[in-house]
Amino acid sequence: MTTHDSAGDAPKKAPAKDPWDLPDVSSLVVGVLGGTGDQGRGLAYRLAQAGQRVIIGSRAAERAQAAATGIGHGVEGADNAECARRSDIVIVAVPWDGHAKTLEGLREELAGKLVVDCVNPLGFDKKGAYALTPEEGSAAEQAAALLPGSRVTAAFHHLSAVLLQDPAVTSIDTDVMVLGESRADTDLVQALAGRIPGMRGVFAGRLRNAHQVESLVANLISVNRRYKAHAGVRVTDI
Repeated sequence: MTTHDSAGDAPKKAPAKDPWDLPDVSSLVVGVLGGTGDQGRGLAYRLAQAGQRVIIGSRAAERAQAAATGIGHGVEGADNAECARRSDIVIVAVPWDGHAKTLEGLREELAGKLVVDCVNPLGFDKKGAYALTPEEGSAAEQAAALLPGSRVTAAFHHLSAVLLQDPAVTSIDTDVMVLGESRADTDLVQALAGRIPGMRGVFAGRLRNAHQVESLVANLISVNRRYKAHAGVRVTDI
């Protein structure tokens, strides 16, 4: 009976993947639902300026087309359904109070798409902004529940709409926390964030951790009011 040296026969482990080795997303079409709002318009402008093909969506196609003309850089405008159908990656930048209704109405068009939710559920009173907790746990988890046929991620929560839209700002030095269930999907979103000068996409966990990322915006609003700033987030030591 022949014995084998188990250590010698053991297959060699593949080298660990470099977490900064991200895919090329330059050919993907990016749709922005809520692209006529400040955040959506700013993201569309920055991504199109970086060479990405961008379509902004609105409930009214004419409104989206007018906003697209104002942005320039080849940005197109369409109604939300057409925007979703024609895009590879769809960023959800709608107001929180319209989040569920918008996504419910686009379930078919968003099936099979990579969806990036950047909505922050917030309330406001005399003391300032505060975080809301959706029944599902977060806006991103609500999106995942409403879109079972889509690949839902969360990102782009902590960006200043003022900086995004200001053409005099050439670099936005901030990190984008990216959450999702599939590393391949979060890699794509990290790479998309990295297309914007100064930005870096950082993997920040699964969707169950989205609530605290969304909630941090309430703190950033307080920072901005106190210091008259447009604060973002940087993750150190990586």
